[in-house]
Amino acid sequence: MITVLTGGTGGAKFVWGLAQVIPPHDLTVIVNTGDDLTWWGLHVSPDLDSVMYALAGKLSRERGWGYDDDSFRCLERMKSLGAESWFQLGDLDLATHLLRTQLLASGKSLTEATAELCRAMNVKPRLLPMSDDPVQTIVSTPEGDLSFQEYFVRERWKPQVTGVRFHGADHAVTAKGVLQALIHSDVILIAPSNPITSVGPILAVPGVRDALRCTTAQVVAISPIVGGAAVTGPAAGMLKMSGLPVSAAGVAQAYRDFLHVLVADSQDESIRGEIESKGVRAMFTNTIMKSDQDKIELAKFALSTVAPEAVR
Repeated sequence: MITVLTGGTGGAKFVWGLAQVIPPHDLTVIVNTGDDLTWWGLHVSPDLDSVMYALAGKLSRERGWGYDDDSFRCLERMKSLGAESWFQLGDLDLATHLLRTQLLASGKSLTEATAELCRAMNVKPRLLPMSDDPVQTIVSTPEGDLSFQEYFVRERWKPQVTGVRFHGADHAVTAKGVLQALIHSDVILIAPSNPITSVGPILAVPGVRDALRCTTAQVVAISPIVGGAAVTGPAAGMLKMSGLPVSAAGVAQAYRDFLHVLVADSQDESIRGEIESKGVRAMFTNTIMKSDQDKIELAKFALSTVAPEAVR
């Protein structure tokens, strides 16, 4: 069994690539929910939705988020009525959040609601939220605290970040199946996601980091930092704020207590020694996923570093 920890758009791309090279029943995806928010009274799970849409072939290629070929008439109408409109939900995307909210209101857990949505969209790999309990990523700035979506979407990740915390994580419980997947997997992959705000919330849920330290699985991470810069988003600034080098070596350091292999981009091969000084093995390939073939090749390479027999 292969288990992936993921969040963000890069993670969704990588998971899609994996689903092309291993049988779907062998793939479990544990997804960050620290970005979740209530918008217009609806429960929105951006990272779960990105992975789900990607696996269903419905993720917008143009935007990199949201449902493919969507319209935004409801958003325009809400704006004309004076409602907040900085978080953009498309009309087809709204159906997902309406059903999720209805399922949660009926007493189902987020895990159960996710499974129902996946069945409806014919998504075969198992998707698990990191927890059914609410955990919120809070970004501290000189002007005050922001939820992750306020920081990332409304403010376009411009404010200086002075700290990140995961409100509610201390008392959260892992979703059913999360710890079992980590303990019983043959390989655990950490997607090329922001180590602080995409993977960090998952690791903050009690039991996850311990399970990664104790598992017999090989743990492989793919660096989202290439040539000293983030491929997308605020990962570079987040690493710097956390006192970590803004490099593939900084990613290795963030995961050093459980990581066996770091896959970094070929242009970072010159810092092999710095990466391996963190106690992990460094492997190099193209990690920038511009095409579907890039996604597939990166997934194959990551698996080949520890389990070449897993690739079909």
